Amino acid sequence: MHESPADLAALQELLDRSYATAGPHLLRIHTPERRLSAEQVAERLTGMRLLALATVTADGRPVVGPVDGIFHRGAFHFGSAPDSTRFRHIRARPQVSATHLPGEELAVTVHGRAVPFDIGDPAAADFRRTLLAIYVPRYGAEWESFLDSGVAYARIEAERMFTYWMPAGS
Repeated sequence: MHESPADLAALQELLDRSYATAGPHLLRIHTPERRLSAEQVAERLTGMRLLALATVTADGRPVVGPVDGIFHRGAFHFGSAPDSTRFRHIRARPQVSATHLPGEELAVTVHGRAVPFDIGDPAAADFRRTLLAIYVPRYGAEWESFLDSGVAYARIEAERMFTYWMPAGS
């Protein structure tokens, strides 16, 4: 877990604000006992979490594809090639939605804006260390060279976030 107390407070405020404006159908499903607190979200989203990320085409069509999601400092981050269709969409229309859905027992959905950032920027050093801690044990030390090869990263600045949790056997 990489979240500071301030990160957790901001995340909790986002969750509360999201549910305060949610529609009746969602609220019937996402009852208070099925929602996660900010701390519970951060605890469950360690390491790499596969996301289905939706971007928007020029004519308004959504396009969904998988990305490695890293939850860090209260926000999802993801990478791709700078010349990918995904990043072309984001540069023109930064609105995205993403869902982590490992199974029926857990869902975390965010809607917001993808904000690209430079992984080599000193301000991203903590996130870079997190990436290395996740991927070097999996792929070997040469993964750091891949990270330095020009891969693009973005953070989702969530405008809304919803969580759903139903333990097995419930």
